[in-house]
Amino acid sequence: MIRLAKYEELDIILNIYAMARKYMADNGNATQWRDSYPNRELLRKDIQSKQLFVYVENNKIHGVFAFIIGPEVTYSYMESGSWKNDDPYGTIHRVASDGVVKGVFSRCLDFCKQRISNLRIDTHSDNHTMQHLIEKNGFEKCGIIYVQDGSPRIAYQYTHSY
Repeated sequence: MIRLAKYEELDIILNIYAMARKYMADNGNATQWRDSYPNRELLRKDIQSKQLFVYVENNKIHGVFAFIIGPEVTYSYMESGSWKNDDPYGTIHRVASDGVVKGVFSRCLDFCKQRISNLRIDTHSDNHTMQHLIEKNGFEKCGIIYVQDGSPRIAYQYTHSY
């Protein structure tokens, strides 16, 4: 089950992100989220904005992600490519799992697809696990965008036409 995150779950959510940072560092991606990203204040804002979601199985949170429908400021400029279209889209950010349950990303994606058929996501060039998951789930590489700190990310888009 996927549902909105709650303020009282912040410690659990922060722990899941800590596990994800350790996994990334252990797998050659130590710089994407550094030591404290995402921080408590950002997650609090996500909860307040109703854009932070958790994946729950057997009454335990196993995954977390942000999902925002509407323009993403860092997606306005792209190098080495272009977006597939300019239609309204949803952006998936900060996907993390505790590693206990498999398929969290696929469930997250199914949830997002039910809300809008045009999705965007980005990841660090060293995050091979996420690149694999993104491409395996039908996203196409579009180019390079730059996040707020100026570092590059590989940008992907998923579109489904009816």
